[in-house]
Formats: sequence, C-alpha cells, structure tokens
Amino acid sequence: MRTTILAAFVAVALAAPASAQCVGDLNDDGVIDGADLGVQLSAWGSCTGCAADINGSGVVDGADLGLLLGAWGTCPGVPDWATVVQYAPDPAVVTDPALRAAIIATGRPWRVRDTATQIEMLLVPPGTFQMGCIMGSNQWACYSGERPVHQVTLTNAFYLGRYEVTQAQWQARMGSNPSFFQSASTQVPAAQVPNRPVERVSWTTIQGYLGATGMRLPTEAEWEYACRAGTQTPFYNGSTDDNTLGALAWYYQQGQGSCSNGAQCQTRPVGGKAANAFGFHDMLGNVWEWVNDWYGSYSANAQTDPTGPVVNVTYRVFRGGSWNDGTSIVRSSTRYGFTPGNTDNNIGFRVARTP
Repeated sequence: MRTTILAAFVAVALAAPASAQCVGDLNDDGVIDGADLGVQLSAWGSCTGCAADINGSGVVDGADLGLLLGAWGTCPGVPDWATVVQYAPDPAVVTDPALRAAIIATGRPWRVRDTATQIEMLLVPPGTFQMGCIMGSNQWACYSGERPVHQVTLTNAFYLGRYEVTQAQWQARMGSNPSFFQSASTQVPAAQVPNRPVERVSWTTIQGYLGATGMRLPTEAEWEYACRAGTQTPFYNGSTDDNTLGALAWYYQQGQGSCSNGAQCQTRPVGGKAANAFGFHDMLGNVWEWVNDWYGSYSANAQTDPTGPVVNVTYRVFRGGSWNDGTSIVRSSTRYGFTPGNTDNNIGFRVARTP
C-alpha cells in the first residue's frame, strides 16, 4: 500500500504545477506569503487547471484561499540556511523523469542559495549506483585505481554546489585570493575573471572556508553519484565517445597544440559548458575538485554511505580532471590523491551541505 501511495504521489507531482510540492506556494519560492496571495486573488473565479486552484475544483474561491492561508509561512523541508530559488525541479534541466521523481519524493526544494554566501546549490536525492569505471571510452581503458566496480547506496539527500567555488566567492569569505589565474586573457575578459574557479587551495586550507560557512566537502561517493547523474558511461552525457567531451568540459585536447600556447591551458569561468542531468556544471574538467575522503583502494563489497578509509592513509582524494588533462583522465570515475597540504593551479573544489 505504501509503495502504491508513493507512486501515485510521484505521478501527480510530475504532472502538477510546482505548488503541488508545497500547498499554496504559487510562485515556487519555498514560502507562502503575500506574493502567493496576490497570484491567487488575480486568478479569482473560473480557472481550470491553474496553480491558484489548489483544490482542483475548477474555480479559485474561498476554499482555495483557506488552503493557502492555512499553509502560510515557510514550506516544509526548507533548510534554515537556504533561500529557495525553485522548489520543483525544472524539466528542462533535470530531463530524466526518474531523477525528477526522486528529487520530488524528498519533499525538499530542488534549487536553493546558501543565504550567507549566495552559493547556488542543487538537491541530490538518495539512491543506489555502480561506483568505479564501469566501461572505458572509445580511446582509453579503465585504470586499476578505478576498480573494482561496486554498488553504493546513499541513504540521505544532500545539497551540492551547482558550480565550482569561484575566486570571488572565496575572496568574499577569506579576504584573499590564492589563485594562479587572476589575470584576464583573450578567452576570459577581466569582468569574468572573478568567476573563474578558485585554485591553489589545499584540502587543509579549504577547511577554514568550510568552518566559516557551515558547509562541507562531499564524500567521494556523493561526488561520483552527483557527477554521473544516472549514467554508467565515462562521460555524463551518456557517451563513450571522447570527441563529445568538448561540450561538457574544459580540458586539454591532445593534438590541438601544446599547453605552452596558453589558449587551452587556463581555467574558465564556471558554468560555460553543458550541465549534467542533475544540473551540475564543470564536474568534469576546468579544475580538479577535492572531496572529503582519504584515498584508498576500492572494495568489491556493496557499501552504504561510505566515507573512505580511516587508517594508514596519506592522501586526500580529488576528482573530475582539469584544464590540464585529456580524455584519459577527464571522466566520471577517475580518482587521484594528494597530501592534504598540497596545492596546484588545477585543483579547486565545490561545496556540499546536509539539509
């Protein structure tokens, strides 16, 4: 019976207006307030199928007004640190109905901003996936460090930065900018330089930023689950074709000059390439991204909410590849490690938050 009810809820939620996720939230901002009341009053009267007709009677009237006033205030599931941008997932961004259904089933808003930093974050729902290199690309096989492939279940939803943390966001909180790529170039005008990802930040240094913002790094499993967005291929467009990576990532394209030419070999403003099926940008390429785990060999055993090894460890994991890597590296399963105090001009991070 519970399964049947949940399936019915998901079906209605996918077909209904955004207000179905939070009764009375007619403008989909996570709060029922005067703005929603204005929407309802402007639609007063016959209004078949419109969001203001909360009870679906075909008429916006006192019954609908009572429902709206009864739900007045913040929608359930909105974290106290968040400002809602969009409660229901946008079908133009989260194109997979199964992923939309999983997000909706959490009862939490899909797209928010961390109120203090204004960093945009997207909800990643719980789920189970195959972690590791399931298949190589057309040109490159899997590495030993990406295997064995193993099943991972994540039991809790979490929020993840839609983009890599930028130089401007780091400087606003930390008061300085450690990045190598602070100058304009032919490809990146001066006005866009602050939107390059911050780099030359060590795992250790990042802990200060996290402490100041209340955020955290994703676990390695959370990172790969969010990156894959339901795919099992090396690239999150669902392809094994290395030639398709250019639409997704800033990376070093072998055969098109050397890194001494400067055109390829630099970071770019975040969000310039196509997003994955959850709506995340630059999870492949641009800069590597630190995650929270210590680096260790994979186990073939199924795992639930893994957080990596805890003994006999030296390196912290970073994922995703960078502007300085080719298609043999820039893919969903690639993983490497550095000592926590190490920095490089091709390693940055994105933030996570627990609801």
